[in-house]
Amino acid sequence: MLPLTGYADRFSVAPGEAIAFKVSCSLEQAYSARLVRVICGDPNPAGPGLREADLADVFRGAYPSRVQPVHLGSYARVARRCLRDVDSATLVATVWPTTPGKGRQGIAGSFDTRSATGFSLVIDAHGSAGAVIGDGVRTHEIAVGKPLRERTWYRLWACYDARSGVLRVGQLPLTRMFGIDDRGVAETHVGFAPRLDSPAVWLAALGASPACDHFNGKLERPLIVGEALDEDAALLAAADATPPAVVALWDFSRDISSQRVVDVGPSGYHGELVNVPARGMTGSRWRGDEMCWRHAPADYAAIHFHDDDLYDCRWETDFSFTVPADLASGVYAMRLECAGVSEMIPFFVRPPAGGSRADICVLAPTFTYTVYGNHARNNTDDSYRAKAAAWGARPWTPDDHPDYGLSTYNFHNDGSGICFASRLRPMITTRSGYVTFAEDFAGSGLRHFAADTHLYYWLERKGHAFDVVTDEDLHEHGLALIEPYKVVLTTSHPEYHTRETLDALEGYLEGGGRLMYLGGNGFYWRVAVHPELPGMVEIRRGEGGIRAWAAEPGEYYNSLDGCYGGLWRRNGRPPQRLAGVGFSGQGKFEGSYYRRAQGADDPRAAWIFEGVDDDILGDFGLCGGGAAGFELDRRDPALGSPPHALVLATSERHADHYVLVPEEHLTHLYNWPREPEQALIRADMVYFETPNGGAVFSAGSITFCGSLPHNDCDNNISRIVDNVLRRFSR
Repeated sequence: MLPLTGYADRFSVAPGEAIAFKVSCSLEQAYSARLVRVICGDPNPAGPGLREADLADVFRGAYPSRVQPVHLGSYARVARRCLRDVDSATLVATVWPTTPGKGRQGIAGSFDTRSATGFSLVIDAHGSAGAVIGDGVRTHEIAVGKPLRERTWYRLWACYDARSGVLRVGQLPLTRMFGIDDRGVAETHVGFAPRLDSPAVWLAALGASPACDHFNGKLERPLIVGEALDEDAALLAAADATPPAVVALWDFSRDISSQRVVDVGPSGYHGELVNVPARGMTGSRWRGDEMCWRHAPADYAAIHFHDDDLYDCRWETDFSFTVPADLASGVYAMRLECAGVSEMIPFFVRPPAGGSRADICVLAPTFTYTVYGNHARNNTDDSYRAKAAAWGARPWTPDDHPDYGLSTYNFHNDGSGICFASRLRPMITTRSGYVTFAEDFAGSGLRHFAADTHLYYWLERKGHAFDVVTDEDLHEHGLALIEPYKVVLTTSHPEYHTRETLDALEGYLEGGGRLMYLGGNGFYWRVAVHPELPGMVEIRRGEGGIRAWAAEPGEYYNSLDGCYGGLWRRNGRPPQRLAGVGFSGQGKFEGSYYRRAQGADDPRAAWIFEGVDDDILGDFGLCGGGAAGFELDRRDPALGSPPHALVLATSERHADHYVLVPEEHLTHLYNWPREPEQALIRADMVYFETPNGGAVFSAGSITFCGSLPHNDCDNNISRIVDNVLRRFSR
């Protein structure tokens, strides 16, 4: 783990509110904490450099160091003595294992490794169905001895008969495969009187503190019967039947959007999920007849558990900070220091409730930060480390420290895509000085939080007063939050949005607001959040789009809100409809430039180019060496770009590694717009008016903001943005 790190209980806080910081430090000395205002997070010596305003006079403190652990792995816990009144029992479950050979994995039962008591159905160390039972001193284990196949549905069962002392376990594949013998039963005699009861029942893990032996895969219909069933009766119970002696039967098709597992048995032994496994997953009954879990919940009665799931680290609070009434809205951080090691925990101060303090509002893309949080890119090599050391950049990456859970651009240990991401954990990538790319392209190789500080630095350098609100704020408060502002700015990559945030931005424009979209690949993916899980974001990567992984068939609907996931374009809201441009092409982190287009000479837009006579725009910058790069957006009236939108400039001469986005491809011969592919790989800078005096200016490129600080902010991109911002904020 990192020697010094932490996180806050929120991303955004208003004057008068408190924000709590949770810190883990493995160093011997006490650590210090002081408030700073973030000005620039780019460590590249060719730019402004790392800049912070020291606000230790507002807050500072020293605190004892302590290590706070992270416990990865999801499971369900039923905090009841379900087996208190039985001496014989049968455990049954339907499973779809994804790593059956990884070692012992708990499926369902009461076995507690701390006390060596209880009885649990497991997958044994060699990958077959097994069981473990104990009396508090001795334990006994048994296994079928036939390895389970990955990603295949099985019925598993185990029973203990107190009268005979016999322990049996069995497995039955629901799909047979020629030449593979994976059905079997095994039995043994237990030479002691076990204690079946323990303080809780665990599903998808074994009991411990914390839980251990986590299961990877889907689990469906676990149940406990208070008597010893024979094989036929156990298999019947696993499928549909409810035996008369049932103790508990957890139906995962109930309350899918919640973190509750519902027992439909006689005693109501309901439980709670830990670390947010994936729900709304296809079960053993799913045959493709229904694609939405809301319409056929019985087909989605499975939960996919992972041994590396994480929601909330649940660290104790080390200290809190109450924001003074006179602290300006902006980007801040707690700077932590101990024995030469430095860390920062960023957060945003929004304006006080009911009142803006500026005419300009920056929308911080915290949903995107969360979704990308701890993205392990497998690029932390010697050249990366050398650049980070030379620049004084952050030395830590998720490649080396997966301890805090990875991003939704990574895979779980079982090979399934990660669909949940949380901010309630240290996010290594959401820090000043974090370098994403160390490839030999021009510029700094920054993305997300660190890259967005180019805009914050430019605003301050140009003397523009501004407030900051976050995606979470906009989702919660809606249009009322941004309605007072004359202009709203995005940063470099506002990719992930909910219906509520898009509704608010569209309502803002309809009411006469002005929007400056200063990034690329924005408003692209639909995400879901839930009030029970503050700080958690869900993404289902269904159908098309540039995807790090593909959702399984039938699993395209979010569990948290029940809505169809994937691209906003496939939900009827292409980015062009809001911003005039939408994602069109992507390449490596190498930028090019824009060439002034015919729209720049239109009288409606002449003021945008006041003081700018150049034909070539943005052939420089701290991100990829050019203002048009990495991910590019183009105008397309067929996807909703307003017909009166002016194309002010268009990028050109992109490197050969740039490709058209997948959703534009129809066949190997045709694309959706029916234009030459290379013509579609471009960034369009556009401007258009909206009702009631509103307007939109869009840059259409992720690397755009990286050009703003060039030459001490004296350049043609800076001048264009300044012209638009001053006009829009009047």
